[in-house]
Amino acid sequence: MFDKHIEYSFVEPDSYPVIKAIGYAPLSAQPGDSESQKMLMALKVSKLEAYRELAEQVYGQSLSADMTVKGAIAQNDGLKSQVKGLIRGARVVKSYAVGDTYTTELELDMKRVHDLYITQVKPRKVKRVTYY
Repeated sequence: MFDKHIEYSFVEPDSYPVIKAIGYAPLSAQPGDSESQKMLMALKVSKLEAYRELAEQVYGQSLSADMTVKGAIAQNDGLKSQVKGLIRGARVVKSYAVGDTYTTELELDMKRVHDLYITQVKPRKVKRVTYY
């Protein structure tokens, strides 16, 4: 039996994309007693919508549909979509109001996501094995 020492090296891609997403929320439709409360709610909603859009881009979207047909006539037609995912490392680029709509712009730099991943998972490949 041999004793051995294994050296590892980290694998890093050549380039990283930056994914961008925009979320919108109507100010006047938000619950609240004052304009300030409505603005804060619209800010939160637009940010969540932007995160949802990022999750759609990263993980995709699950769709399911159903239709009821009776006598060759569509009676009921439904479509449902769902997104599940965890977004880490996204950055708010800017948030602003345009008329009655609040807008939040996010970006997800995949270099930052990779760095977060490396610190948690520490993926590696064998660089060299030395037998003694």
